Amino acid sequence: MRVMRLSVGALVIAAALIVAGCTTSKPVPVTSEGLRAVVGTSLIGARGATPRDQRKIDETAAGLCGASVWSASECARHG
Repeated sequence: MRVMRLSVGALVIAAALIVAGCTTSKPVPVTSEGLRAVVGTSLIGARGATPRDQRKIDETAAGLCGASVWSASECARHG
């Protein structure tokens, strides 16, 4: 009886792990191209029309330049 409970428990755990594994999101590569793909999602709606928008844009550009995601010429275009 105890062996059967352990077997059922193991099957339930295995099924839960399989379902959890199948529902995870696709991993994003941690390369400059992967970073470029997600940059700007926090800037949705920021057009530089207000000082707050411009700060968001400047902070993002500074971070990308500091992390060497953008090239020197790209950073120069953003001051």
